[in-house]
Amino acid sequence: MEALRVAVALSGGIDSFTSALLLKQQGHEVIGVFMRVSEDTGGMEASRQAAEILGIPHIVLDLRAPFEELVVEPFLKGYLSGMTPNPCVLCNELVKFSLMKEEARRLGADAFATGHYVRKASIGGKWALLRGRDRRRDQSYFLWRLTQKHLQGVLFPLGEMTKEEVRRIAEAHGMKAPVESREICFIKGDYRRFIEDRLGQSVKPGPIVDLKGRVLGWHSGIHRFTVGQRHGLGIRAERPYYVVKIRGNEIVVGREEDLYRRCLRARGVNWISGEAPKGVISAEGQIRYRHQAAPCRAWMEGESLLCEFSKPQRAITPGQALVLYQGERVLGGGWIEEVL
Repeated sequence: MEALRVAVALSGGIDSFTSALLLKQQGHEVIGVFMRVSEDTGGMEASRQAAEILGIPHIVLDLRAPFEELVVEPFLKGYLSGMTPNPCVLCNELVKFSLMKEEARRLGADAFATGHYVRKASIGGKWALLRGRDRRRDQSYFLWRLTQKHLQGVLFPLGEMTKEEVRRIAEAHGMKAPVESREICFIKGDYRRFIEDRLGQSVKPGPIVDLKGRVLGWHSGIHRFTVGQRHGLGIRAERPYYVVKIRGNEIVVGREEDLYRRCLRARGVNWISGEAPKGVISAEGQIRYRHQAAPCRAWMEGESLLCEFSKPQRAITPGQALVLYQGERVLGGGWIEEVL
């Protein structure tokens, strides 16, 4: 590969650090770019230090305003409507691989790189997104909203590597993994408290009911619950109850066996190839990040994507994504809207 000017999304962690390091070792001119999305400056300082170790320029993009509009507000609205949103998917599609990548181009970069554990390949004249070689760290689930335009000019240096290899390389070059890790990057502490602080009066208490509609208890806000949750219900019973669904301002609970369903409907569908498959396809469907993709049939019905699993799946959750795979390849997916 000829030497390129590559902008690397430099978060301050070991993954983006190692991506930048590998590209520099390959002879590319590397620029470290940090996207500021919150008032916290800890990540920005870690990113600056990483760039200093690497000996590369460091640029900060202030994306707080668009991040608030494109990621934080939908996150809050999702929880308020009884969904369990996945902000990382929106961030990747609308911020990292759109706004950040566009800024990289304005900086004169020939390519844009991230530390995601995924791979990219050209198949049939189109870009295909593949799972990372390290299946335990594979992050393709978070990138199902990407399009051909997003994938053009993008590099994934860690796609063939394991986390252990990355950690060894980073530490050998003076970069250690940060001690603190956040489940949601823009929230410091409990996400439920964050939602309450932001939404205030919009958070309302309501009943906890069983599948027959009998009131078993009361909750302080639906944002504190997700499908499959057992703890925090405050219900005394011989057998444990689990959240089966959130209906309006009601938390509906049932037994473990009530969590298993086979069919779902998804909206906001995206096909990475740019073309929806015709008819019914056989694939493997993944319904959350740590879920083992399972055999299924999927087809389009109008603007919706319908999916039927071969075997019932536990805790299919509205607001999360259904991502479809054929082998290592990500076909696309949709936002889970309804469990059928």
